[in-house]
Amino acid sequence: MKAVRSGDGGVAVVEVEEPPGTGELLDMRATSICASDLMYIRLGSTNVLGHELAGTRSDGTPVVVEAIYGCMECEQCLRGTYNLCPTHGQRALGIGADGGMAEQFRAPAERLVPIPPGLDLRDAAIVEPTTVSWHALRLAGVGPGKTVAIVGAGALGLLAVAGALRMGGEDVALEARHPHQIEAGERLGAHVGASGGYDVVVEAAGSMESLARCGQLVAPSGTIVVLGVHLGPVQLDWMPLFHHEARLIPSLGYCAHDGVREMEEAAAMLAGDPVIAQTVITHRFPIEDAAEAFRVASDRSGGAIRVVIEPS
Repeated sequence: MKAVRSGDGGVAVVEVEEPPGTGELLDMRATSICASDLMYIRLGSTNVLGHELAGTRSDGTPVVVEAIYGCMECEQCLRGTYNLCPTHGQRALGIGADGGMAEQFRAPAERLVPIPPGLDLRDAAIVEPTTVSWHALRLAGVGPGKTVAIVGAGALGLLAVAGALRMGGEDVALEARHPHQIEAGERLGAHVGASGGYDVVVEAAGSMESLARCGQLVAPSGTIVVLGVHLGPVQLDWMPLFHHEARLIPSLGYCAHDGVREMEEAAAMLAGDPVIAQTVITHRFPIEDAAEAFRVASDRSGGAIRVVIEPS
C-alpha cells in the first residue's frame, strides 16, 4: 500500500507492506498537511507523515483520529489532559512514530472520534487543527463579551477566527499577511486589522515578531495564548506585558474537559458551518501527487491554506 514518507529534505510516495500505526485498522480518506509536517521534514524525520487524519472503520463508520495519544495510564491522561502526558511526544505521529498519510492506518480505538452528520468525510482531516485552535481559545477564556485578536492567518489562525465567533467572542480581529488570507478571514467573519486593547490575543504565526505584536494588542489584565510553535529560547518585550499585567499561556494540542473531548466540539462546529472547511481547504491532491502537495503547502504566498491529500 502507498504511504508518504519523509526523508532527504522532502517526501516520497513509498510502498509499505503493513499499515503504519497500532490498533484498529482504518481506510484513510483524507489527510491534511500541517506546518508541523514541514517542520518534521526539516528536522530530518524518516517516518510516514500525517497527523490530521480522517477515515472509515471496518463497518464504514467515518471517524477522525485524536493524534495526541498519551499513555492513558498516568494522572494527566486519566483526568483527560492527555496533551500533558510526559510520554506523548514519544508517540507524536510523523516524528516520534509513523503517521497516517497512507491508504490504511492503525489507531487506538479510544482515540477515534465519530464524525457528526453534516461534516463531509473529505473535509474531516481539518477537525484536528480546528481542535488545536479550539483548545487555545478555551484556555484563554474566550466567551461572550470577550474581544479577540488573532495574529497570523494560516490555517490555525483562520480556524481560531471561526472558533472565537462560535464561542461568542466579539470584535474578532485578524492580522494577515497575504491577500488570500485576508479574503478568507473576512469570509469567516473577522475584520482585518487590529487596533489594540483586546481581552484575548492569539499568537498563531510562530515568530518573534508576532509575539511582540501580541504584547502591543493585549488589554490590561488580558491574555495572550500562543498557538505558534517556538523552538528554543523565546525573547519577549516584557514592558507591555508588565504594564498590563497580561497573562501569557502556551497552548499544546488538545484534550478533554468536563467529560467532553475538544475534538467533538470542534467537529460539531465544522458540521454546523460548511463554509469553514470550504474556506480553509484550498487544494486537494491524490496520494500519488504528495510531493507536489507538499510543495504547494510550503508556499504560503501562493494561495494555499490547508492542503488535503486523499489516499483513496
